[in-house]
Amino acid sequence: VLLGLSSSGLHSNGFSLVRRIVAASGLAWSDPAPFNDELNLAEALLEPTRIYVKSILKAIRNTHGIKALAHITGGGFPENIPRVLPKDFSAELDLEAIDVPPVFSWLAKTGGVAPEEMIRTFNCGIGMILAVASGQAAQVAAVLQEAGETVTPIGRIVPRRDAGVIYRGSIGL
Repeated sequence: VLLGLSSSGLHSNGFSLVRRIVAASGLAWSDPAPFNDELNLAEALLEPTRIYVKSILKAIRNTHGIKALAHITGGGFPENIPRVLPKDFSAELDLEAIDVPPVFSWLAKTGGVAPEEMIRTFNCGIGMILAVASGQAAQVAAVLQEAGETVTPIGRIVPRRDAGVIYRGSIGL
């Protein structure tokens, strides 16, 4: 089972594209963020990266089901997930299970960025993915939630055909 941990935002990835989108939007960095009523654009886009160390260590110490971890950084899902899988397996992701934060929807719409490029450039709301033994997924998720994480089952590991990541559904941008 693949469990996704929610991100806090961009996690410092994709900023070359972000700068181009902001410039083309005509907004100033000090303008209110169109997707967040409480912050200006710079504050919202520079939200600090969520650190998962304490919660994941707690899950590792208290369960025995975690098989692999993929930090979703530059390269998004297609580059980061296959790195942690044996060559004869792929990740099958249910894109519709992902609760995409408004910042990513704004970037996609404002920048005219295709869903495939969004998935390749940004974390789209999932900052870390855990590959977990199916019989342990509920226990691992419970420990992570108790530690303050938002956990979403987003897929599974399947025998590899072609791609390292197989997508089901469409991402809600």
